[in-house]
Amino acid sequence: MNELINPATLVDRSFYFIVGFSFVFLFFITAVMIYFVIRYRRSRHPVAADIRGNWILETLWIVIPTVIAMVMFISGWQAYTGLRNVPENAMEIEVLGQSFSWIFIYDNDKETENEIVVPVNQPVKLNITSLDVIHSLFIPAFRVKVDAVKGINTYAWFLPEEKGEYFFQCTEFCGTGHADMTGVVRVVSREAFDEWLAQDDGW
Repeated sequence: MNELINPATLVDRSFYFIVGFSFVFLFFITAVMIYFVIRYRRSRHPVAADIRGNWILETLWIVIPTVIAMVMFISGWQAYTGLRNVPENAMEIEVLGQSFSWIFIYDNDKETENEIVVPVNQPVKLNITSLDVIHSLFIPAFRVKVDAVKGINTYAWFLPEEKGEYFFQCTEFCGTGHADMTGVVRVVSREAFDEWLAQDDGW
């Protein structure tokens, strides 16, 4: 059985790789440019060299950018598929966006408003839609950001690996109460979650 990889780890890995490589490439190009400005300045080379037809250079500046772009694509694709491939044992929660709050419905029909409670180390699948206008569920700690559109069912999943409280919000302007459309993800132990789920009220 393959070890479950947190999709947030894949997103971070892809982000750091692309940004880090971009900085390295920026410094390299800048250094080469400065070198060429000094080495091939007009006082030393009044007549520019014609490099047209140099198949080695033409091959290099086709192959190298292609390889770089493909490596970045593969890194991004791994992060994307990691976000979309939901584990079979994921716990499912129905998510309804409305003006101006989030409703979460569990398998036993328990409902919460602006609060998600989940057990630690349990994959969680959010089945997302809207009851009115377009909203967008953004949970930065888990790299989740999905639009909620009326009449369209979509999903996201995350793996909470540490207990704690994590902020989420709506990031699609949805009206005068948009700024108040926030909430919290509470990651608790399995025992605490089971006890909470069996209760009729909240905490």
